[in-house]
Amino acid sequence: MRTYDFSPLWRSTIGFDRLFDLAETAQRAGEDNYPPDNIERLSEDRYQISLAVAGFAPSDIAITAEQNVVTIEGNKPDNAERNFIHRGITTRNFKRKFNLADYVQVKSASFENGLLKVDLVREIPEAMKPRRIAIQKLETKAAAYQAV
Repeated sequence: MRTYDFSPLWRSTIGFDRLFDLAETAQRAGEDNYPPDNIERLSEDRYQISLAVAGFAPSDIAITAEQNVVTIEGNKPDNAERNFIHRGITTRNFKRKFNLADYVQVKSASFENGLLKVDLVREIPEAMKPRRIAIQKLETKAAAYQAV
């Protein structure tokens, strides 16, 4: 696996810490892919994360939304009473983190047929949206000053 040292860039940049953290996280992303997931774009500003969590109940899963990160954790109590001959359905504990872009928020979560679905929406505040600025004529502005 290829690794990159971002130290020289940190010394000469200000405010790009999150970008470098994302790059480092992407390098480690291949380490643990349990449970399997899909990330789907439903529309321009709507997304959905789906996790295949067979064997887990909704009460075994916790979803935490922080700034720019959603964390999904599954903790399955160990049932020592059961005696498996073969165990192909894994129910090991997991913790998955998904980095979110600015203004992307978790709206809801649902659980159906072994799939956990987390709905995300990008909502840009009005103050951050582009707006059109009206251009005034100079003579109108000059006439306003003369009237005063």
